[in-house]
Amino acid sequence: MTLEPWQLLAVGVAYLALLFLIAWLAEHGWLPGGLIRHPITVTLSLGVYASSWTFYGSVGFAHESGFNFLTIYLGVTIAFLLTPVLLMPILRLVREYQLTSIADLFAFRFPGAGTGFLVTGFMLIGILPYLSLQIHAVIQSVQVLTQRPAPHEAGLAFCGTLIVFAILFGARHLTPREKHSGLVAAIAFESAVKLVALLAVGAFAVWGVFGGPAAFSDWTARHPEATAELYRPVAEGPWLTLIVLAFGAAFLLPRQFHMAFTENTGPGGLRRASWLFPLYLLLLNLPIIPILWAGRQLTPNAPPDYYGLAITLESGFELLPVATFIGGLSAASAMVIVSTLALASMCMNHLVLPLRFRGFRQQTHLYRQVLWGKRILIALIVLAAYGFYLVMVHNQGLVQLGLISFVAAAQLLPGIVGVLFWRRATAVGFTVGLIGGATIWFAMLILPLIGQAGSLGGEADLAALLAPEGTSLWTASTFWSLAVNTLGFVIGSLLTRPGEAEAKAARACAEQRLMPLAGRVAAASPEDFVRRLARLIGEETAHTEVRKALAELDMEEQDLRATDLRLLREQIHRNLSGLVGPGLAQLIVDDRLQLRQRSHIALAEGMRYMEERLADSRDRLRGLTAQLHSLQRYHRDVLHELPLGVCSLAPDGEVVIWNQAMVQLSGIPGHRAIGKHLRQLDTPWAHGLADFAEADDDHRFKLRLDRDDSERWCNLHKASIGHPDTARAHGHGGTVLLVEDRTELEHLETELRHSERLASIGRLASGLAHEIGNPLTGIASLTQNLDYDDTPEHRRETARAILEQTRRISAIVDSLLAFSHGGRPRPLDRRDVELSRAIDEAIHLVQLARAARDIEFVNECPASLVVPGDPQLLQQVFVNLLTNAADASPGGATVTVRAATDDPERVRIEVIDEGIGIDPEHTDRVFDPFFTTKDVGEGTGLGLSLIHSIISEHGGSISIAPRSECGTRVVVYLPIATPVASADEGAHA
Repeated sequence: MTLEPWQLLAVGVAYLALLFLIAWLAEHGWLPGGLIRHPITVTLSLGVYASSWTFYGSVGFAHESGFNFLTIYLGVTIAFLLTPVLLMPILRLVREYQLTSIADLFAFRFPGAGTGFLVTGFMLIGILPYLSLQIHAVIQSVQVLTQRPAPHEAGLAFCGTLIVFAILFGARHLTPREKHSGLVAAIAFESAVKLVALLAVGAFAVWGVFGGPAAFSDWTARHPEATAELYRPVAEGPWLTLIVLAFGAAFLLPRQFHMAFTENTGPGGLRRASWLFPLYLLLLNLPIIPILWAGRQLTPNAPPDYYGLAITLESGFELLPVATFIGGLSAASAMVIVSTLALASMCMNHLVLPLRFRGFRQQTHLYRQVLWGKRILIALIVLAAYGFYLVMVHNQGLVQLGLISFVAAAQLLPGIVGVLFWRRATAVGFTVGLIGGATIWFAMLILPLIGQAGSLGGEADLAALLAPEGTSLWTASTFWSLAVNTLGFVIGSLLTRPGEAEAKAARACAEQRLMPLAGRVAAASPEDFVRRLARLIGEETAHTEVRKALAELDMEEQDLRATDLRLLREQIHRNLSGLVGPGLAQLIVDDRLQLRQRSHIALAEGMRYMEERLADSRDRLRGLTAQLHSLQRYHRDVLHELPLGVCSLAPDGEVVIWNQAMVQLSGIPGHRAIGKHLRQLDTPWAHGLADFAEADDDHRFKLRLDRDDSERWCNLHKASIGHPDTARAHGHGGTVLLVEDRTELEHLETELRHSERLASIGRLASGLAHEIGNPLTGIASLTQNLDYDDTPEHRRETARAILEQTRRISAIVDSLLAFSHGGRPRPLDRRDVELSRAIDEAIHLVQLARAARDIEFVNECPASLVVPGDPQLLQQVFVNLLTNAADASPGGATVTVRAATDDPERVRIEVIDEGIGIDPEHTDRVFDPFFTTKDVGEGTGLGLSLIHSIISEHGGSISIAPRSECGTRVVVYLPIATPVASADEGAHA
């Protein structure tokens, strides 16, 4: 049975048209979205890996190398088993940073003008043999089916058809950031077609040639040499080399990268494909051995690569050869279409556009340029593959041509290690290594082809030198190219240091987390974005890109904050990466949308943005991830609702957290505080918090912060996140400020102090009457004597006496007024207080009480001692201490006040009485509010508590010695001021 070429051409065009129809239906929603995103569809789309090499060449490979043909699929299986540590990180980078090709990935990790250019150029040259293999396979299959040489026009017709359909599949519209759902559906369909076709040929081989499974088993038992022939090359052949090459090709070939990552709809599909795709490859390989043995039986003179076609011609079924041809055509055309789409995108982004943008000339109609550029590049790549076929591949087998491209793809393996695992790797090392490996690859595999084609007149000697007799060419070329590549990569990276851009990209690649945004965009509004970008990419493109970025971020153009603009810049950058590649996108945004570094807004708003995105994605979290996310949200809510004010700062002073208690305390809403520096807040918080954050002390008590309508009293506490020096040196860490609102407590303490003063005045009331009564009696007597003073001199003496008694009364009243003064909370009226004089005034007030009149008070405080403090509050301290000492002492006892400066920075003051002392079990409680050892009705229990509070406000301390023979000794420490000179040195009684 034979077929005519025109029939095969019609079948091929009809089949490709069917594929396009499927793609069109998928893109226009006629096919269910769930079907397109189904894991089986995703897995079948990865079946583009199985090209005509698989469909035809695997039989020829098994004929030459036995079971070594399985290594091509074992390597892919190993790669997909490593999905969590290998493929998933690459998918994360591709999705997060809008990378569309393998060249984009390396250009992102190794920023620089040459990285994308080098990878694109090398992959273009390296994949040409593989593309020409597909053309060669289709033309050879036509010759087998027609049983005569294929016409010269057959190759051109096939290439022309592929160009048209490649443009229809991937370059009808410009969709740089959208998935080609139609392409995925079409490739999945063709993968199913070639699987069914190959299984049908295998079924014919078993049932049609051998008579069924039982007969096939009998045949293998009668011919043990056939099985032995398959095993023999495994021990001798380069099986390890082939596994390494297939491992790299599984995700580094442009078509595999495109379908596995660029067109991937989510990690779920890739995760399931990690075991479904190896299963698909297993099914593809099941018919290979039966087809091989059937071909040897039926058509031993046919080329082994095409045993599948040859035996179907002997079947007598007209449709079986056509179905087999469709399977092979499907494998070849899908590989060419996807490969040319991926290569065209790479060439456009890294070869063509950088030349167009050289000098930053304005580009008008950028979308149109990119679209038509890709169409032209698709045509040029397919024609280049056809030219390679014409010149070099007539005498080569399918496997040999495929392995040339596999060795080329393997040269990217060292670079992938640098992308995912080695943060020290540099662009220089990657470039040196790739150039070295590519040179060895070209010399050992391409030059011999050129020599065979007659271009050099002989074969290159390097292949014979590096692959001595007995060594496989593929083993030698793989070893030497990867060895030179890896050595150059390592040495080049160790001899150079990564720049700032490389270090940032390395962190993004190696860390599975979102990096906080930093910097402030020079552009002030979306309109400014458009205006700046229009100077380079054209007004139409600029408008479209800004609108798309705003829509993707769910932002309105009005009232955008500085951080919203930073996020907008980041989104435009990523979108442009999908359009023109990461390298050129970086140049565009760096040139037109510059960043001002060390902005005080980015960290906080970046965290806010990421939290919002996490909140939006909470429904997609499962298992332990969901539990961790719930725990994180719970802790965040606890922190937000904590009644204690929490203000978290980045290392540069930027506010990261401003909880609800801080909002109520300060009156500053969270959205106005987060992202700003402390000194940018409203007064008085700007200076109060900023000064404390920059100070060395970790605590500050009773800080007064006056607002327009009220005043606040706060205790401030500070803690560093991590070691401060380490945090600042490495750009992370920060500070947490805790703000304790004690306004109400301060009011209460003030009222209690006032009440205690009034209570003290009550206790002094009887003595006050006596103290004032004596001068009044003297004044009355002196006034009566005025009638009898007949000389001016006597009257003047009487008047002076009356004035003296009046001054005495005035002094008593002034002391009481000063002591009893109360009112609203106020800050400490700090001034230099002469300690001796303050104690004298306190003694004078205490002696007004009747109970203290028979107590002797001794002031042994040097007049030169001066302490900084509030005179009124310090007087209350000494009055309360002396009153307590007088109450505890028996009649005729002595209360002594001493002061000394054992420490140059503070003064020690002791109040010693001769009472019964304090029980040791009470010494730890005497400063508690409302605790008293006096009888009911004789004390409030607030005196010592208020004293402790006042002393703490002054930066001092107070303690009480336990009971002893000499009574109670109260020790007060206060900071010391510069001594004040005084003539009254010594002690006062």
